[in-house]
Amino acid sequence: MNRLSTLAVAGLSMNVLLATLMPNYANAEQVSFNDSSIKARYVTFPSPEGHGEGRGYLVTPAALTGKAPAVLVIHENRGLNPYVADVARRVAKAGFVAFAPDALHPKGGYPGNDDEGRTLQASMDRVKLEKDFVAAAKFLKAHELSSGKLGGVGFCYGGYIVNMLAAVVPDTLNAGVPFYGTPAAKEVRKNIKAPLMIQLAELDTRINDTWPEYEADLKAAGVKYTMHMYPQCNHGFHNDSTGRYDEKNAQLAWERTIAFFKQHLASA
Repeated sequence: MNRLSTLAVAGLSMNVLLATLMPNYANAEQVSFNDSSIKARYVTFPSPEGHGEGRGYLVTPAALTGKAPAVLVIHENRGLNPYVADVARRVAKAGFVAFAPDALHPKGGYPGNDDEGRTLQASMDRVKLEKDFVAAAKFLKAHELSSGKLGGVGFCYGGYIVNMLAAVVPDTLNAGVPFYGTPAAKEVRKNIKAPLMIQLAELDTRINDTWPEYEADLKAAGVKYTMHMYPQCNHGFHNDSTGRYDEKNAQLAWERTIAFFKQHLASA
């Protein structure tokens, strides 16, 4: 008998059970969309080599009067859901210009639930998606509010995109923090210049199995990197809307992320 059936026998309806397993975005929100310390809006950007146009969530500190370092916030494999939008607000609250693109914009945007979002993203052209994120990185780095220093943080698929950007547009990305993401293609890893902070979960064996070879390639390329392995954590431990969330380790990983960006994105 599977877990759902067992719990159902215990007296809980299937609808209640499914609700407990779905992401709970309302309860997980850390920075409100109407927080007075930030300003947020949706903007579009050109992506001629991708889907033609991209769209994302731009969040800035409300008190910003000049320019600030920028951070690209990259979602998982399901589009720009409320969790990642909240992460963008956290980045802005820490003093950065944050931009979270929605890869699902060509399909009408995040559909309102992760299951549909995952299906939509899986149906899209992988190469064009990557070109969209390259375009987003270049758009953000050159934005009028950006100091010209660009960081990238991503989760799951977004972690891969951070690794990919570091390898494919090495002069664009100045610092990267991939959370449990696969490495870029082996043949382009030699191009990486940006310092990286690799965030891994101890129980995430699929991603962790890629680390030894990736680490060897980073060393061979002379990349400055740090890897943190978070004990007894699963893939997705930073996502505070799901049952895999590990509050203690997520908080530590986030503190390290912000400190890393403050160190490497400060103006020369």
